[in-house]
Amino acid sequence: MTDYAFDPAPAKQSLEAKLDKLVDLCHHLSQENQSLKARESDWMRERTRLMEKNELARTRVEAMITRLKALEEET
Repeated sequence: MTDYAFDPAPAKQSLEAKLDKLVDLCHHLSQENQSLKARESDWMRERTRLMEKNELARTRVEAMITRLKALEEET
């Protein structure tokens, strides 16, 4: 019967390499997530700003229409 000695060093190194890759991936994904959240926040602020501008324009157009109708009724 032949005795085979199991050397755990290669398995340990392989596991350590996989864990290092996993840690790097987690770090990368965390940074990407932060970047995406910042971009989302920027888009939300821009959306709010555009909605406010749209509402202001709508109000001004309605006021102009009201004035034009009033002028039309005067003549």
